[in-house]
Amino acid sequence: MSKASSTPREFTGRHMLFLMLAFFGVIIGVNVTMAVLANSSWTGFVVKNSYVASQQFNERAAEGRAQTALGWEGELKVADGAISYRLRDAGGGTVRLDGVTINMHRPVTADEDTLLKLDPVGDGAFAARHGPGDGTWVVRIEAEAGLDHPYRDVRRVTIRDGALR
Repeated sequence: MSKASSTPREFTGRHMLFLMLAFFGVIIGVNVTMAVLANSSWTGFVVKNSYVASQQFNERAAEGRAQTALGWEGELKVADGAISYRLRDAGGGTVRLDGVTINMHRPVTADEDTLLKLDPVGDGAFAARHGPGDGTWVVRIEAEAGLDHPYRDVRRVTIRDGALR
């Protein structure tokens, strides 16, 4: 019987080089992957010119306070492949509208942005045949109600099985 003698392998500079290349290769690979994914998703773009938007902030805030003081409430419905909107006054009566425009977009991407011009369908409601896909949407509604500025209603909604949830 012979006893096998094994000597431990020596850790050389070549081993250290491969270890360092593997370590930094993983780090660089992850960084490149994350940069490509970040570049192909939401741009972060909110307004075209932030200075102009900041100058309009006080005006928009005053419009919002005046609109809130009216006590009006919007009714948004999504069902059966259609989207509809109606505006009710503080007493529950229907507000007469001259036109309604809806801008729908996903919170994170601009791939499915949709601009809809709704048509009157009677009883003060406006509607369009459009079945937005399931998921989360930001819905910006502008209703012409005879005010100095359009009545604005912005909502974040979730649509599941073609209806609001």
